[in-house]
Amino acid sequence: MDHAGAMRRAISLSEAARGTTSPNPSVGAVILDEHGEVVGEGATQPPGGPHAEVMALRQAGERARGGIAFVTLEPCAHHGRTPPCADALVKAGLAGVRYAVSDPNPVASGGGEILRAAGIDAQPGLLVGEVEHGPLRAWLHFTRTGRPHVTWKYASTLDGRVAAADGTSKWISSPESRAEVHSIREGLDAIMVGTGTVLADDPALTARLADGTLAERQPLRVVVGTGEIPATARVLDGSAETVRIRSHDPDEVLALLAGRGIVDVLLEGGPRLAGAFVEAHRVDRILAYLAPALLGSGPMALGDTGVSTITEIHRWSVEGVSMSGDDVRISAVPLSTTT
Repeated sequence: MDHAGAMRRAISLSEAARGTTSPNPSVGAVILDEHGEVVGEGATQPPGGPHAEVMALRQAGERARGGIAFVTLEPCAHHGRTPPCADALVKAGLAGVRYAVSDPNPVASGGGEILRAAGIDAQPGLLVGEVEHGPLRAWLHFTRTGRPHVTWKYASTLDGRVAAADGTSKWISSPESRAEVHSIREGLDAIMVGTGTVLADDPALTARLADGTLAERQPLRVVVGTGEIPATARVLDGSAETVRIRSHDPDEVLALLAGRGIVDVLLEGGPRLAGAFVEAHRVDRILAYLAPALLGSGPMALGDTGVSTITEIHRWSVEGVSMSGDDVRISAVPLSTTT
């Protein structure tokens, strides 16, 4: 396996662990022996468990000696719940380490320097873009800003409607899009909606498998707003944990979630809640599913964002466009940030 292939395998392992490691990063690691054969791989375990490098080293054993480790994040240099991964890599006798992203956390960074001081050829930057815009996107944002990363997800018609005039909305998006969203939910820390959405749609906010059964892992369900919701609401059905945050202030909401170790949030609320987060510049990514359909009336995807003139427009950069069944899937980030 070549170096890019090994790092892409590490990225895949990192992605598979996403949602299980917060507030720690979901890191992936692959070890090639001196002949270029895969001898070990691993991903970060839930908090308190081994990191990706240790999992890969356990699998590789003595075959790691003289080989190269590929890690999505710079090996940690501090002693937290577990010993420093940089020390474990030095002890294993590796000849080289390639890591995609340098650790922005000043408490844990410095692993690259430890490795190089021990005579190991440690180099950062391999496939850094794929990691920063992939499984470590939310964690990097959380570490750099102290706020959970917020993705606003919505499905609309081509004319921007999320429901018909009578409030009906099932189903605007394609079966493929809905299945993809359930898969995304499984890797999240939390799904957030407003009380208005609970009252209008009575969503379950769960991650479900293709056969309709609940996925093994469920994100936290977050209901934002001061209005009351009925005790019979599906978000209170016990299939996943639910918290109420009685506030309309995006920063207060995010601070409370950060205090719970929530790193990655999917905003699925209605136009009012989405508008508040956009106005506060607290949406870090838009994930839009545009169905090839028209309604002409009914609620729009986005409510008031405080824009009164064109010079105040919120500009975004499209980072990806693809098809999801018959829908067009668009991923966009604010022009002012890449994380």
